[in-house]
Amino acid sequence: MAGGREDARVRTIDGMSEHEAPTLPSGDLAERVVAAMREHGSPSYPRAFEVWYAHLSGEMPAVSMAMNAIITGGDGKIDAADIDSLYDRFIGTERLARHAERTSLQVLGEIDGLMALVDKALDSSERYHGRLSAMSEDVPPPADRQKLREWVEALVLSTREEVTRKTKLEAQLRDSSNEIRNLREALESTRAEALTDPLTGLANRRHFEEMLQKSIDQATLRREPFALVMADIDFFKQFNDAHGHLTGDQVLRLVARTMKDKFKDKAIITRFGGEEFAIILPDADLIAGKFGAETVRQALLTRELVKRSTNENLGRITISLGVASYARGDTAASMTDRADQALMLAKRTGRNRTVTEDAIETTTRVA
Repeated sequence: MAGGREDARVRTIDGMSEHEAPTLPSGDLAERVVAAMREHGSPSYPRAFEVWYAHLSGEMPAVSMAMNAIITGGDGKIDAADIDSLYDRFIGTERLARHAERTSLQVLGEIDGLMALVDKALDSSERYHGRLSAMSEDVPPPADRQKLREWVEALVLSTREEVTRKTKLEAQLRDSSNEIRNLREALESTRAEALTDPLTGLANRRHFEEMLQKSIDQATLRREPFALVMADIDFFKQFNDAHGHLTGDQVLRLVARTMKDKFKDKAIITRFGGEEFAIILPDADLIAGKFGAETVRQALLTRELVKRSTNENLGRITISLGVASYARGDTAASMTDRADQALMLAKRTGRNRTVTEDAIETTTRVA
């Protein structure tokens, strides 16, 4: 995708989000990054700088291996889909992992502190009860008023000291408990972020893989059907090149929001990668899966895209979809492969259509 900085909003969706700008490398490395981006036709938005920096600095060998594989395996060009994929797979994931590790260590530290407070409270309580036991065995006779007064004063003083200590410990325990609760919420937030695509707000591929396996396990156990829909935006690269990366991002958000509007909470909707989406439809057979896919496709056809800055009509976005339904013995790979084959058939036969897996067999027999 080309990286334009023009105002490229779409009427049907909200305003553009800000990207957090990375700290750019300095000196010779900065020049190498810029030169490499130009050489390979890379877009120049912030996360692209982060990916190229990670590659050329040698700080993340896994990024370099993946980047070299893309360059040598194609025409040497790196587009926005490649950048987004590398960022999501390596840089974003590692950043979240580091944050989660720090938060986990803080939780463990708070728990250790909390346990120390509990031990301190128990020790203080044991000492207090020990003093009470000793004093109960040394109660002066009622006739000795002076000793009885001193005994009562000692008892009152000991009790006051214990109440003060317990009040202080209770406050410390409350503070530690609140801190642990806050840290736990931070961990949950980090996990949610790790499973969410930042651009569209949908689940990411990692979450998709987890949920697809879970859906297969449940379907195997309960003998309940479910469908998998793979969707791809038609001619997205050409659209991106023509109108810019920011406009392309808006299109991705539009498709994501349309899917969420149509499926509500009934489906697991994910950004599979680049301009491709995957949808898991619980309790749906092949017919119901195709119906759901068609609902989204038809909804997008009603949405006209117009740039706010120029009032330029960008036309309509179309998508191609492939549908597969769970069959006993399926694995995540086999089911994804059938849905993907159906998607490829939809694209080969004209795009802007939904194809189910049964059409693959028919086409193969005819061929």
